[in-house]
Amino acid sequence: MPTLSEAESKRMLAAHGVPVLDERSASSTAGAVDAAEEIGYPAVLKLCGRAIAHKTERGLVRLGLGDADAVATAAAALLAAATPDDGDVELLVAPMARGTRELIAGLVRDDQFGPAVMLGVGGVLAEAVRDVAFRLVPLSPVDADDLVDDLAAQALLGPFRGEPSLDRGAMRDLLLGLSRLAESDPSVRAVDVNPLLLVDGRPVALDALVEVAP
Repeated sequence: MPTLSEAESKRMLAAHGVPVLDERSASSTAGAVDAAEEIGYPAVLKLCGRAIAHKTERGLVRLGLGDADAVATAAAALLAAATPDDGDVELLVAPMARGTRELIAGLVRDDQFGPAVMLGVGGVLAEAVRDVAFRLVPLSPVDADDLVDDLAAQALLGPFRGEPSLDRGAMRDLLLGLSRLAESDPSVRAVDVNPLLLVDGRPVALDALVEVAP
């Protein structure tokens, strides 16, 4: 199934109310430095494109870049790491986000039941705990709240290691945004928001991948 790039995926999700970071796209080392200067340090740099799905496994993410020299060095290395199979690529420059709790959210389309919104526990625990819940589209605000309540790991959603509780209103808006996307654009076959980081209690999509119909 064809996919959008991370930058394209996030632009689509942001248009439907899914919170993303203040990111910039750049096509060159100089452009990445200019973007980082606008955003501020520390910065994160990624190489992204429609054919790049597993950036971390390929070492295509650079974290905690503290100044222009670090960004320039990382940008040059990432552009050099692109292969012909990657097709058109670009650099994605983002601020460094802090948080200890990761969730996953998304959208799936079932041949029998139709589209459904998903929410689950993410991060290193995702494979072990398999704490995931689904609701069929269209979601109502009550459905979105129930989706959050269905997660078994409710302790992660309360005050945690000095961080505030999950902003449930912000999460409700995010889930309703995914539902609206499913209704408004049938060409979207799946959405994977992973990780969905809780930053000061508010969910932010750090990475996202949208699959579209051929």
